Amino acid sequence: MTDRGNSAASRDIANHVHGYTNLKKHETRGPMIIASGDGIRVKDDTGNSYIEGLAGLWCTSLGFGEERLIEAATKAMRNLPYYHGFAHKTASVTIDLAEKLISIAPVPMSKVLFANSGSEAIDLAIKLVWYYNNALGRPDKKKIISRNRGYHGVTVASGSLTGLDPIHKDFDLPIERILHTDCPHHYRNAEEGETEEDFATRCADNLEKLIKDEGPDTIAAFFAEPVMGAGGVIVPPATYFEKVQAVLKKYDVLFLADEVICGFGRTGNMWGSQTFDLKPDMLTCAKALSSAYIPISALMISEPIYQAMVKESEKLGIFGHGSTYGGHPVAAAVALETLNIYEERDIVGHVRAMAPKLQDGLRQFADHPLVGEIRGVGLVAGVEIVQDKATKAAFDPKKTVGVYFQDRIQEEGLIVRAIGDTIAFSPPLIINEAEIGEMLDCFEKGLEKTWVWVRENGLSAA
Repeated sequence: MTDRGNSAASRDIANHVHGYTNLKKHETRGPMIIASGDGIRVKDDTGNSYIEGLAGLWCTSLGFGEERLIEAATKAMRNLPYYHGFAHKTASVTIDLAEKLISIAPVPMSKVLFANSGSEAIDLAIKLVWYYNNALGRPDKKKIISRNRGYHGVTVASGSLTGLDPIHKDFDLPIERILHTDCPHHYRNAEEGETEEDFATRCADNLEKLIKDEGPDTIAAFFAEPVMGAGGVIVPPATYFEKVQAVLKKYDVLFLADEVICGFGRTGNMWGSQTFDLKPDMLTCAKALSSAYIPISALMISEPIYQAMVKESEKLGIFGHGSTYGGHPVAAAVALETLNIYEERDIVGHVRAMAPKLQDGLRQFADHPLVGEIRGVGLVAGVEIVQDKATKAAFDPKKTVGVYFQDRIQEEGLIVRAIGDTIAFSPPLIINEAEIGEMLDCFEKGLEKTWVWVRENGLSAA
């Protein structure tokens, strides 16, 4: 038998944390083995219990051990463990899921295409952007814009859209025809005295300049998360999306809303697009689509895009896309039951009730010497710590203060995620007020431990 805690393979897998961890630096740390989960909590293989404050990876919305999802998967597995969507065939449950998604879409949508992950859905969206413009006789209108610090996946195409250096460096990314524009983070990127509205205007103006410099006839689409997740929980400044969408409309640029994190209640509405009044031409979702119980993602497209697909496929004789597991009947059944639970239990209403408990609870730490900015909406939030509160000076990244902070919080029984020096929160949507209180207590204790360590090591300007 292999010792899970000491095997090289286990260490390599556990220490590869989404491309951000220095493997050599942490190779002796050993993995944390999660053995079970129930509700909002998980247990490791030594019996320690933790609140899962990031819902896994922003995704386990209904928590662990939801019997209705387990039963849905079991029943579907017995009934039809697999079927595909090729050659005019499909499973009835996949049709039901597609119809359900269309019925709850934030703006009118026409069709749904299924895949297995958010990255795959983004890749498919890129393909359809190109296919659409070929169908319209615009072979040069192919460049796609995303944002610095945006996150859209890690495959070759989706990873190119992602605006984070570790996803690009030495992977030879981004590929051609992918461009990046400003990260709309007012705290970090605004000029002195610049209001949120003025900063949003500057971001939109810079986007327009990029489009004009590249040539409007070459720009096909703009991809954005309603709230930027893995880039640091960046909430858009006031009027940002209103102004950006006006630029996109002016130059006939498609807008794709990446709802992989924000979709299904996270921001206090069913969709982040509703929270920030987005009118996308396409929308991707995954993660909470099945409460992460089974891999599935979806891409919703508007009627004009669908009609262009039909036109081009008639010319070619085939629509040349599909995947073995896209719309898998077991995954579709679990996703459909997940959507039913959201409605029956009014999960969106519950998020709205709990959101002030989390957001206001975190903001009570705003005056702490380590805390630079607290940001969030609904049940997603980020707390950015700083070396100097007055100047907003960040810690030297080599000191990994955020990771130290994350680990101290974990010692108190709460799993969170350090994104640089921002601690991200995204608990299961079923969390209650008392459990939010527990999270805040763990956070406070970890914050004080980190503050002591920072001062002892001469890392703070305070």
